[in-house]
Amino acid sequence: MKRVPLIARQTLALAIAVVPLLSTAPAANAAEWPAKPVRIIVAAPPGGTADIVARLFAHALQSPLGQTVIVDNKAGAAGTIGVHGLLSAPRDGYTFLLIQKGIASEVPHAMHVSYDPFKDIVPIAQLTRQGLVLVGHPGLPAKNLGELITYVKANPGKVDYANFGVGLRGQTIGVQFNRLAGLTTGTVSYKGSPPALQDVMGGHVPLMFDGPATSLPFIKSGKLRAFAIAYPKRIPALPDLPTFAELGFPDLKEVSWMALWSAPGVPPAVVAKMRDATLKAMQTPEIRQKIEDLGMEVGSPATSEELSVDVRESYERQGKLLRSINFKPE
Repeated sequence: MKRVPLIARQTLALAIAVVPLLSTAPAANAAEWPAKPVRIIVAAPPGGTADIVARLFAHALQSPLGQTVIVDNKAGAAGTIGVHGLLSAPRDGYTFLLIQKGIASEVPHAMHVSYDPFKDIVPIAQLTRQGLVLVGHPGLPAKNLGELITYVKANPGKVDYANFGVGLRGQTIGVQFNRLAGLTTGTVSYKGSPPALQDVMGGHVPLMFDGPATSLPFIKSGKLRAFAIAYPKRIPALPDLPTFAELGFPDLKEVSWMALWSAPGVPPAVVAKMRDATLKAMQTPEIRQKIEDLGMEVGSPATSEELSVDVRESYERQGKLLRSINFKPE
């Protein structure tokens, strides 16, 4: 029988001893997580809605996680800079992304992106839910949605919508509403809600579909008139504002949401810990009230798989609408 050299036997023994240690390393890391500050990338500038939400959760998560939670703003390119920041970080569970679901369901239709929206980013916890509000200049002769439809029909092609980004939901919901109501309008695209809202309030463009968080202060101050909200129910911040469904347009109820996202490859136990801590934070009265004050609702406890299905369905609907108007991505 051929003898195995001593060095070879020692090497084999060492390898056998190390294998169990290697197999338990991820579990040990997950048990110790977080051992250093956690970073949340926000694909938006400081002071914006996403930034406000991120800082609310960063503060609320510090106690249960036992670590500082840092908000890192990486705005630009419709959120794709934030996505690249997430994907370039180590997959160790210390970097997450906070952004709207549109980063996966809308942006890939609107522009050429270098990431796969269904493979490269994973929604792990829904933070907020919101709809889009149809707002207009207060000088419009219409006081409600019925009067607005009558007014637009009497002025075919003379009334425009402002939108917060070409190829995004703010544009395509106008297309959808026009078809349902039998209207003919134009559209004017802007880079974000603030400049679009300024032109609506200035009387340069009469109408816009906008998120409640950015339009709410102007609605309450009388600088904008709200006609209806595309959401399954009325929202606490605008209890007198009817939904489109109440007014005869049940198809206009899609829910937009903001979520915490992870890159694939992060240890599942770490993702589960972050998700659980986030869901618990959402139930605190302070978080719930502040999110309602922004014109939104606290997110649901939907699973990552359920959120991914919703993203896919929204992606398909958005693509169909854009193809119907022969839209070409930038």
